[in-house]
Amino acid sequence: VFQVTSLHLPRKNVLKITVGLLYTYIGLVLFMTGVNVGFLPAGSYLGRQIAALEQSWVLIPIGMLMGWFIVQAEPAVHVLNRQVELTSGAIPGKAMSTSLSIGVAVSIGLAMLRVLTGVSIFVLLVPGYLCAIGLSFVVLKIFTAIAFDSGGVASGPMTATFLLPFAMGACETLGGNVVTDAFGVVAMVAMTPLITIQLLGLVYQLKLKKAAAEAPAAPAPEMPAADDEIIEL
Repeated sequence: VFQVTSLHLPRKNVLKITVGLLYTYIGLVLFMTGVNVGFLPAGSYLGRQIAALEQSWVLIPIGMLMGWFIVQAEPAVHVLNRQVELTSGAIPGKAMSTSLSIGVAVSIGLAMLRVLTGVSIFVLLVPGYLCAIGLSFVVLKIFTAIAFDSGGVASGPMTATFLLPFAMGACETLGGNVVTDAFGVVAMVAMTPLITIQLLGLVYQLKLKKAAAEAPAAPAPEMPAADDEIIEL
């Protein structure tokens, strides 16, 4: 109604917007159905079964392995990598993808450590975000911008619908407090890419300085001769 009454868009454009909204609604319904039927039960079941093992510490490496691969299933991650590749190779897409995978793997490992030990989330979040903010004053602005954007990208629908039930199922089996020990996975996943991407930027800056120091000094330009040496009368 706003498009027609205020912007006076042509009927053809309004029809395209309506079709787009319809596609969005259908996609959202299908996604939420898949989450309720597949992701949530599967993540919770895996968490309960692994936590029930005698060596419950295997939650940490298995969770890290899941975090490494599940970030590659995030649709927004591929969009971000595509945008990064448009920087004329200054930031390789492979390095970006690897940094995100490392960050999410570390965050899931720390989340599983919280499930096993019950350590407060503030013990991990406060130093982590302080480190991320400190790095933002050191690295190039483009890396800081990409890092804070990647934090929201990594904590997308795949992470929230699979890894969170995984942590909740493991916590219930171990007899912990779900509210204090299991929740916080998304916050951890949103934090670690801020650090890993900015560390990537720091390495990039150090390589640039090293290359500039090793490059041969440019020859000094020749001074032009005096006028009386150039023009002979």
